Amino acid sequence: MKIILIDDVKGLGKKGELVNAKTGYARNFLLPNKLALEATKENLANWEREQEELEQKRKEEYEKAVALKEKLEGKKVVIKAKVGEGDRLFGAITSKDIAEALEKQVGLEVDRRKIELKENIKTLKTVDLPVRIYPEVIANIKVEITKE
Repeated sequence: MKIILIDDVKGLGKKGELVNAKTGYARNFLLPNKLALEATKENLANWEREQEELEQKRKEEYEKAVALKEKLEGKKVVIKAKVGEGDRLFGAITSKDIAEALEKQVGLEVDRRKIELKENIKTLKTVDLPVRIYPEVIANIKVEITKE
């Protein structure tokens, strides 16, 4: 029996997928618990329209991500920090600090979770960092840590 999943069902599929399920499982469990809809002509038409809207939304998000990548690519951010002996920083520079510096110096707002910083920066140096804007769109920025 063909059904459209309303919610994620372990072992069957994810929300919004059109899948085949055993008739008894669908009629006795999935449909009564509102985990799925029967794939009637009307429901299939609604599902196809929703899929087209989702695809359009994904395309718009991808285009925005590419535009942001072009603005970010190759930008340099300078962060001033207090330094102790041996050019070691007091504290560390985190992705949050880098995101704030990007907003102040470049004027672009980037979510700190998208900055792929493997470990916090604890010394004076210049680092090339990838910023994953969208799953397949990555921009590279330079971050320079200098003495305050």
